[in-house]
Amino acid sequence: MTPLRRSPTSPRPDEVFAALADATRWHLLSVLSAQGDGTATTLAAVMPVSRVAVVKHLAVLDRAGLVKGRRRGREVRYVVRPERLEATARMLANIASEWDTRLAAIKRIAEQP
Repeated sequence: MTPLRRSPTSPRPDEVFAALADATRWHLLSVLSAQGDGTATTLAAVMPVSRVAVVKHLAVLDRAGLVKGRRRGREVRYVVRPERLEATARMLANIASEWDTRLAAIKRIAEQP
């Protein structure tokens, strides 16, 4: 299997998957994606959790490289980082491709007379 190439500061794949595995964070990412950006306060208004919980979930998503926060005055506006999602999708596609190749080889061996 081809190892995932990443810079020393980029999030590990397990951090990305752990962040996406939580239903609240998944919903938060979906809302941010649909809205374009948002603050913890505006996001908490449409989430079934408190503002404090939203801030904690945003911190996990930020550490995983899935969102980015930018301070504007007293507020921090968050946006989705599509490049991290695209990198994760490419990694999964590579894994799927490698498995397809392996399974095709097994099939050829199994079908030999």
